[in-house]
Amino acid sequence: MMRAWILPTLLVLCGSVVAAGLILKGNPGTAAALLLAFLALAGVNSPLIFPRSIGAREAQRRSVVDGRPVVFWRPGCKYCMRLRIRLGRSARQLHWVNIWRDPAGAAAVRAANDGNETVPTVVVAGRPHTNPDPEWVRGQLSTSA
Repeated sequence: MMRAWILPTLLVLCGSVVAAGLILKGNPGTAAALLLAFLALAGVNSPLIFPRSIGAREAQRRSVVDGRPVVFWRPGCKYCMRLRIRLGRSARQLHWVNIWRDPAGAAAVRAANDGNETVPTVVVAGRPHTNPDPEWVRGQLSTSA
């Protein structure tokens, strides 16, 4: 879990250094804008935004047991972010698989999407759904609970 914080921490530190340099050069407006951009990137890559990812095999095993959907995602994907934000607290009920960290997850997404790594891909009862509506995904949670 500690590794998940490395990238966001580095982004905040780098943004702070760049902003400090710009402030010393007399560009506080540019410094503030760049610092906000670095903070936004850190937030998107933060483990606070997405629930902890697990491996594809473990997610599929858990899904068979509890009936909850599996979401295949990747950092930086605006559609994944949209799904996560619109699901709110319900997102913690899903099994999340980061395809950039799990080769089996990436392979599952390619198999479901004609060889493309299109995310989010949500698997419900063994059937993949590419970039589904967040409300539909939330509805799948109520039927699986």
